[in-house]
Amino acid sequence: MNKYKTHLVIMLLLITITTSAQDFQGVATYKTQRKIDIKMDSTQVNNEMQTKMIEMMKKQFQKTYNLTFNKEESLYKEEVSLDKPQTGMGGEFQIVSFGGGGGTDVLYKNTKDQRYADHKDTMGKLFLVKDDLEKIDWKLEADTKYIGEYQCYKATYTKMVEKPRSFSNSVTTIKDEEEKGEDKEPEMIERTVTAWYTPQVPVNNGPAMYQGLPGLILEIHDGKLTIICSKIVLNPEEKISIEEPTKGKTVNQKKYDEIMEKKTKEMMERYAPRKGSRNGESIEIRIGG
Repeated sequence: MNKYKTHLVIMLLLITITTSAQDFQGVATYKTQRKIDIKMDSTQVNNEMQTKMIEMMKKQFQKTYNLTFNKEESLYKEEVSLDKPQTGMGGEFQIVSFGGGGGTDVLYKNTKDQRYADHKDTMGKLFLVKDDLEKIDWKLEADTKYIGEYQCYKATYTKMVEKPRSFSNSVTTIKDEEEKGEDKEPEMIERTVTAWYTPQVPVNNGPAMYQGLPGLILEIHDGKLTIICSKIVLNPEEKISIEEPTKGKTVNQKKYDEIMEKKTKEMMERYAPRKGSRNGESIEIRIGG
């Protein structure tokens, strides 16, 4: 089937489903994970400790989210789990979290008005990031596959992102730039994002800040980040209520990014290797991408 016929089938299917779903709503559950590279420069870190560090870092990015949606609005929120507290590893190794929402963050999107309100608990302070939704220039592909019982179609788009840097390299770069009085632009690279969406769920929405396709997005591959839908409940018996968050200091996305950049630099400098540390005992953690 060529691309023209594929796209025609998608649009006809979407129109058919949409006309029969005036009060359409549902809940989609997503699981996220992110690949992590850990480079050990220390002969003091044995295999057991390395394995523990990798597992601890993985758990930081293995989360479950619920997307509650109707045809125009949605709420995306982390599902809070009551895990056992993790035991410290001792030594100087620590896991530093730059977020800290603890499941209280809520992303509201209105795809009709093309806007969002992102309620964030950042380092103990509440923010309400309000801005326009980014228009994503999706390219509809002919590839198809099933995710559960839903037939999905592939879509891609290309964006420019900052090249990932290791924690230790980032700290060194920040200090060098400050000493030289420079504000160097980050190195940018091109990345292709891949989505799989289903017209069987007639909403142009998806997890996180991904939307704009003729059907619900069930899977995302964005660099080292993967988001996969594990469950969908359509038109549940109990009517869904979607309320836009209102609490927190209101800022736009640009202002919030500036605040986060400043806080991140402060945190990285705070946890940077101290002078006088024994040679060779450095750990590089790469989470970018």
